[in-house]
Amino acid sequence: MKDTTTLVCFKNAQISNGDSLVISDFDFSISEGEFVYLTGRVGTGKTSIVRSIIGENPITGDEATVMNYNLLKLKNRQIPYLRREIGVVFQDFQLLFDRTIEDNLRFVLEATGWKSKSAINKRINEVLEMVGLKSKAHKMPHHLSGGEQQRIAIARALLNEPSLIIADEPTGNLDNETTNTIMDILVKINKEQGAAIIIVTHNQQLLEQYPGRVFVCKENECKEIRA
Repeated sequence: MKDTTTLVCFKNAQISNGDSLVISDFDFSISEGEFVYLTGRVGTGKTSIVRSIIGENPITGDEATVMNYNLLKLKNRQIPYLRREIGVVFQDFQLLFDRTIEDNLRFVLEATGWKSKSAINKRINEVLEMVGLKSKAHKMPHHLSGGEQQRIAIARALLNEPSLIIADEPTGNLDNETTNTIMDILVKINKEQGAAIIIVTHNQQLLEQYPGRVFVCKENECKEIRA
């Protein structure tokens, strides 16, 4: 069993997308509380790395461990349990537009095994409070701005108190002011909750404004450029 503070550990990993090798010789280790960027041009493998972390893309190599799951031997039945330990924030929000914000969050909790109505309601209130949208619980997603929808997506990612949150281009469709709001929330979660954050972005300004470890993907490689 690996040290539980190490959440992701890839050694000499090869990541594929379908039959195509996307990233080779990838060394990547993330511990609790770290703030990490995956950056690079479109099509250089950033999202493929994220998909490998959540058990979606095939991976080979010397070691590929996420949340103590060995991805090299991962069985299909284990994938839902792996994903419950990771919060994922998508660029396009992926909210259910036929139900309220509260019901979006309730759906996730019930799908991941929560039974107590009072515990579910309490957790929904807690995560909405974290992102400053407690008053929006009964709104439909289409009544919210893009920035508010992204904050709800972050709240959803927090529901099961993950040690690792992956945000795939979380500010890609947002203006500068809203981008800062989203980043401030992620930094606060990192500092106060101790969750490791992996942000996929091509926005170089974020790297300067919100410092962290930086991995650059290009030419079938992804290397750290500063610690």
